[in-house]
Amino acid sequence: MSRLSAKTLAQVPATVRVPDYDRATITPGIVHLGIGAFHRAHMAVYLDDLLKDNPSWGIIGASLRRPDTKEALEPQDSLYTVAIRDASGTRPRIIGSILKILDANTERAELLATMASAPIRIVSLTVTEKGYCHDPATGELDAKHPDIVHDLANPAAPKSAPGMLVEALARRKAAGLPPFAVMSCDNLPSNGETVKRIVTKFASLRDAALGQWVADQVAFPGTMVDRIVPATTDADRATVAGLIGSDDAWPITTEPFTQWVIEDHFPQGRPPFEQVGAQMVKSVEPFELMKLRMLNGSHSTLAYLGYLAGYQHVSEAMGDDNIVKLIHGLMTQEVIPTLDMPGTDLPAYRDELLQRFRNPALKHRTWQIAMDGSQKLPQRLLGTIRARLKAGASFERLALGVAAWMRYVIGIDEKGETIEVKDPLSMRMMAISAGAGHDPEALFDGLVALTEVFGSDLSENAEFRDVVVSHLESLFDIGSAETIAEVVAD
Repeated sequence: MSRLSAKTLAQVPATVRVPDYDRATITPGIVHLGIGAFHRAHMAVYLDDLLKDNPSWGIIGASLRRPDTKEALEPQDSLYTVAIRDASGTRPRIIGSILKILDANTERAELLATMASAPIRIVSLTVTEKGYCHDPATGELDAKHPDIVHDLANPAAPKSAPGMLVEALARRKAAGLPPFAVMSCDNLPSNGETVKRIVTKFASLRDAALGQWVADQVAFPGTMVDRIVPATTDADRATVAGLIGSDDAWPITTEPFTQWVIEDHFPQGRPPFEQVGAQMVKSVEPFELMKLRMLNGSHSTLAYLGYLAGYQHVSEAMGDDNIVKLIHGLMTQEVIPTLDMPGTDLPAYRDELLQRFRNPALKHRTWQIAMDGSQKLPQRLLGTIRARLKAGASFERLALGVAAWMRYVIGIDEKGETIEVKDPLSMRMMAISAGAGHDPEALFDGLVALTEVFGSDLSENAEFRDVVVSHLESLFDIGSAETIAEVVAD
């Protein structure tokens, strides 16, 4: 079977949607840092819908850590398949909005030159929470992060996303060009303001005048993005090949649902995102908080507990009535009361999330969601817990999610088998776990001392300690499934 490419695009069956524009006429207007699966299932699809009438908004993608996406898609002229899946079947379409992919490790000079060029008006990012080199508990730049230390010493050869942004902006400033807008599409609280704080601080550490220019001139529109995107498997590749009649080295599978809320602050212009379903708003914060607390908080709780209970995929875990009751109760009783969104039907959003989690066609691994928990926990669970503590309200289910994370990161599952814990703090957490063993109080005390995760307030909060330790004891004594059953029975 031939490989998907511009030459073989004409061979794709007529039932498969393909780009409705001449790719040869498309010019780049956006550089995207972190050209992973989520971007290709989300933002790149919105742009693909717009390029016919807006040809100056093509995407140049950049891989910051590994060249695997470039290596997979370069022989395909950066074309790839998005396969939308639900119980009714799989519907593929070919996406052409990504014009080129650069490997930041070997093509850094070209990447920086592109970012600094006049046609680029937006630089967007999906580099995951850890890619911002910040303290997740405070949202501030971690000036001691090895990549930040390197980039301050070698500003023209940056490794980090903040370093690349600032170097490109510095070049534009020196050339008398207006700055591009920086648009984060990652799950950070107040992502626009957070990234502005990180980038401005880095710039000021390089040069005070540059820092002031960034603070005064660069736009950082906030966003809220939502689409479930499981990791691609070989079975996915085989299915897609059968549907499009060509081999695709890296197709993307996803759900029908997609949402994008964007603060409308783009001084150098933007594509008409609203024409393809994006919501353009003055402030994204209420939507972001809703998603972080309801979807992401539930997803992480479900992932840690589901993994410990032996479920490989989210949809399998959602076949467990007790897990469904737990997640329904978490959103209804503990999360929704913390949200102030007049005019938004939060119970309807809850029910939609539960239905999305049940999608049997999406093989979303609990292990995948569990990755990088130290970076995710502050936004997904701990912020909501702080809100409940302030209100003097209960947080049993939220605390169970935290306890499940603590149980998970010891690296041994309930059958005594090794868990591959992928997390920037994994070595420190493993050392803490080794010292604590299966002593819930010692494990809690060791992990809560990670101030970059828990801050200093929660480690000193007796109520937080009592509730989480109680759940930890139960997880060690009777396991995840029985602990969930006891919590939902109360």
